[in-house]
Amino acid sequence: MLILIYDHFRSAILSPNRWVSRLTIGLLCLAVGIAWGALVGTLGALIATALLIAAIGGALMLRSTQWGLVALVGVIMLLPFGALPVKIGFSPTFLDLVLLVLFFVWAMRVMTGRQRELVATPLALPVVIFLLMAVATFIAGLSHAHPTPNVVRRFAELLLGVALFYAVVNNVQNRLQLEQIALAITLSGSLEALIGVVLYLIPSQWTIRILSALGRFNYPTGWGVLRFINDDPALPMRATSTSIDPNVLGGLLIFVGVVIASQLFARRPVLPRWLLAGCLGVVGLCLYLTYSRGSLLGLTAALLLLGLVRYRKLLLLLIAAGAIFLLLPQGQSYLDYFVTGVRVLDRSTQMRLGEYKDALILIGRYPWLGVGFAGTPDIDLYIGVSSLYLLIAEEMGLLGLASFLLALGVGFGYMIQAWRRMEPRSPYEPLLLGFAIALVGGLVGGVFDHYLFSYPHGVALFWLFMGLAAASARLGEEAQSNATSS
Repeated sequence: MLILIYDHFRSAILSPNRWVSRLTIGLLCLAVGIAWGALVGTLGALIATALLIAAIGGALMLRSTQWGLVALVGVIMLLPFGALPVKIGFSPTFLDLVLLVLFFVWAMRVMTGRQRELVATPLALPVVIFLLMAVATFIAGLSHAHPTPNVVRRFAELLLGVALFYAVVNNVQNRLQLEQIALAITLSGSLEALIGVVLYLIPSQWTIRILSALGRFNYPTGWGVLRFINDDPALPMRATSTSIDPNVLGGLLIFVGVVIASQLFARRPVLPRWLLAGCLGVVGLCLYLTYSRGSLLGLTAALLLLGLVRYRKLLLLLIAAGAIFLLLPQGQSYLDYFVTGVRVLDRSTQMRLGEYKDALILIGRYPWLGVGFAGTPDIDLYIGVSSLYLLIAEEMGLLGLASFLLALGVGFGYMIQAWRRMEPRSPYEPLLLGFAIALVGGLVGGVFDHYLFSYPHGVALFWLFMGLAAASARLGEEAQSNATSS
């Protein structure tokens, strides 16, 4: 029946009679307009628009895993904490849905024979070991803590986020796909930074009203959307954009900034250089406004490394930016804020040191497998510390941390080896360097924060980049091998 109706509509729209064609198109537009009006009137403009975008995005994701990866980038960058305004025992997040669709489409490709071989990289086994260690420590932790539905859900999201590595290396099969994802990271990440800057500069009442509109998607509302240094409204406000937490936003911008910088100096960038320079400036400004010292240190370290290993002009750009920063009055106050952290004079740094001390006590009592993900066996201990590495050691023990470091070691060894084999003008070089050194920046920032292991979108972001770096290395090696053999 539906096919018959579709055929009638199609023949009427393509009819050689202009009046029949125009009348059909007019009636179709009228029907769509009435349906859209009813949807907006019933659900509101925000939810109706979100549903329309979700429907279009869902249709595209079901057609190709590449659209799924692009949608994943968009969700991580722009709505990392967004959830559907419905409950099925819990509110599914946009990230959950995109990941499930991505894995479903990939599974269908394998089952239908469209993908006959699975891609193997040296990282495949270490990542499996890390996943098995996570499962083992989760089960071991059940001996002293009963997991809540939220804990089980978070753990499942952790496993999906890590397994994303395999989805990326198996579905990104050529340079065009890598460049498309790099473009999606650049555009969506720059848009997130621009939103953060605009929301920082406009009056606070407007910022509260705009961010509170996201309350329908499980975001916080009211004055709580504003964040300040040491949670003191008398001190400078911190930019959050749609990432809720300024440190989470800062960590995200590390990855975005390095990808943009690598493209800025690439021979064939994904966007015009003047536009990339503007994007990098917006990202840098937004990161500055987050007052996230760990993230600023992470991005600086990553850009310095990128400049040292390949793009010397980037070092000049960093020197110029640093000089301007130090000459401005705002730069001086920011520098003072940075120095107080180094000297452990402010409250947030003192609290962080207290967390480190408590984490070391926990790790000392349960060194090998940690305490799992559900809770601690001792009433005087708690899970939670502002450090990626200490948090992994708390939950997965030193064996879990060792498995994570093993994956990093094997991964970076593979990437360095592939990079050394590439010709200096290889189109894969800026992609590999951008993704790999972004990981380095994230790991430096991870010394001072835990977002890459505690938040589902942070886990997905890290392993997405790990997969993209591994795919760049593999494809670059294949291109080099083909060029040599021919």
